[in-house]
Amino acid sequence: MTVQPIRLFGDPVLRTPAEAVVDFDAELRGLVADLTDTMVEQNGAGLAAPQLGVGLRVFAFHVDDVLGHLINPVLDFPDAEEQDGPEGCLSIPGLYFDTKRRNNVVAKGFNEYGDPMQIVGTGLMARCVQHETDHLDGVLFLDRLDPATRKEAMKAIREADWYDDAAPPTVKVSPHRSPAGGLGRGSRSPFGLGG
Repeated sequence: MTVQPIRLFGDPVLRTPAEAVVDFDAELRGLVADLTDTMVEQNGAGLAAPQLGVGLRVFAFHVDDVLGHLINPVLDFPDAEEQDGPEGCLSIPGLYFDTKRRNNVVAKGFNEYGDPMQIVGTGLMARCVQHETDHLDGVLFLDRLDPATRKEAMKAIREADWYDDAAPPTVKVSPHRSPAGGLGRGSRSPFGLGG
């Protein structure tokens, strides 16, 4: 397939919750290929369909040499253990901020053919799955930052050469509960996460 342009912070599609996939057809497989090719080209850990302007619940990932995708993900957290470490997003290029996430996740969904699948992730994989699923809900990692760090992030975004100040974006508070429990230091995250 082909590498596609990535939508940047401020694009309304990044704030719009994605629709569930109902047709597991050739068009969907093309989207999965585009997500994968674009993510790999950008050296990302993940990329969600809204980042390509497509409002469907699909993301690709490439973590610890595991390349794959998940459609219509539903997350479950087996415990309250947290990680805190640097996170970034291909839609907010070049900027990384410490972000709290759950350290362990079980993600259930489907592959591109409609077969059920499950990802059991810890550390960076858990961070990636949560980050990309947030994208599908119209949530950016900036929404999960504490107020002082969010203010620092917004200043850095306004100073970035890619930022378009003609259409200032809004930052909202995440609709998802913050994880509870003790802090666990996260693994590396040169998170060019897709999102």
